[in-house]
Amino acid sequence: MGLLTFKGGIHPNDGKSLAKDQAIAEVLPKGDLVYPLSQHIGAPASPVVQKGDHVLKGQKIAEAGGFVSAPVYASVSGTVKGLEKHFNPTGSKVDCIVIENDGEYAEVEYPEVKPLNELTKEEVIKMIGDAGIVGMGGAGFPTRVKLSPKEPDKIEYIIANCAECEPYITADYRRMLENTEELVSGMRVILSLFENAKGIFGVEDNKKDCIEKLKEAVKDEPRMEVNVLQTKYPQGAERQLIYAVTKRAINSAMLPADAGCIVDNVETLVSIHRAVVEGKPLMERVVTVSGNAVAKPGNFRVLLGTNQQELVEAAGGFKTEPKKVISGGPMMGFAMMTLDTPVTKTSSSILGFTEDEVEKAKPGPCINCGRCVEICPSRIIPSRLADYAERHDEETFTAQNGLECVECGSCSYVCPAKRPLKQSIGSMRKIALANRKKK
Repeated sequence: MGLLTFKGGIHPNDGKSLAKDQAIAEVLPKGDLVYPLSQHIGAPASPVVQKGDHVLKGQKIAEAGGFVSAPVYASVSGTVKGLEKHFNPTGSKVDCIVIENDGEYAEVEYPEVKPLNELTKEEVIKMIGDAGIVGMGGAGFPTRVKLSPKEPDKIEYIIANCAECEPYITADYRRMLENTEELVSGMRVILSLFENAKGIFGVEDNKKDCIEKLKEAVKDEPRMEVNVLQTKYPQGAERQLIYAVTKRAINSAMLPADAGCIVDNVETLVSIHRAVVEGKPLMERVVTVSGNAVAKPGNFRVLLGTNQQELVEAAGGFKTEPKKVISGGPMMGFAMMTLDTPVTKTSSSILGFTEDEVEKAKPGPCINCGRCVEICPSRIIPSRLADYAERHDEETFTAQNGLECVECGSCSYVCPAKRPLKQSIGSMRKIALANRKKK
């Protein structure tokens, strides 16, 4: 029997050897902490503190601004300096709460938690929502909303996205090795909400040590199993992961719940454990700092709101001036114009490179080779869709299934003409999706 996978995909140099063997190291912030009010999909959080207020670590500083939203918590103790505009990792200036760290890390007294088997489903979902947990793999969708489908009895699979298919990033890999029990506990919490569901840990076969640890950890869990996936990009994309594990296909008009599935990232599951079993809100995450311009690549447990420049310094700084710095992975991340930006709930990595491969590429005309079609995981025709996008032909773009693109960048990676296919398609896709919402 072959490894579980999907049609298409690519095999880029993964670069994971730079940081994969570096155990998670703790980094404490030196300067002010900056907390964007929007670290998630949906309405921004609303501040509940004012300039001059003294706050404790674990204190709520912004409450959810609507049903699809998430609260924000202070990760240090100190004084609120005010509500200011700061750059976020994607380069936008957004409203942020700024806290001057007093260096004492005095914490609130967390409420006593009941054992999981004594909690109602409503209590579990409320604890997850109150903790401010969102999808921490990059999407940032509020987890409370994801765990509240219209028909919970029809959910058959809870899939832990343990693929971590983006090159260079090893934060989830270290979490799987070092926090195995917390990861399994997070899955146990979610399964308590869905009686008819099975918990599946989908792990790529290049992470054999993680597979062994997880199999050992779930051997006495009748509702959990480990599925070994083929190592391939984008194996961790939600649609591709669901298809690999269940052979169920979803499209842009569907949610995973429509196919009886819920998918959560490793970091999200660990945070769910912390919220429900330990009673603590989301205040930290693990971030990979890597790339050939970084002096000492590694994986760091960092408090949310920490300046990303400080995180790079914890990795020894840059051994040579980087030509490009990326927030997230090289395939789907964002080029950064400054490191003076905070670590947020969705910050998985900071990558520094000595060369800018994209800048060096000189796009040429399509040669109709078909490589983009062959590797496309969404089974669409990227070269044609990019043409429609460049001509601003939204009607034909939509008719030719442009909305089914997952923006993985595989087409741009293999294109011999170096056309920016993903960028063109992604821009038109955002316009088309926005227009569809208006109807």
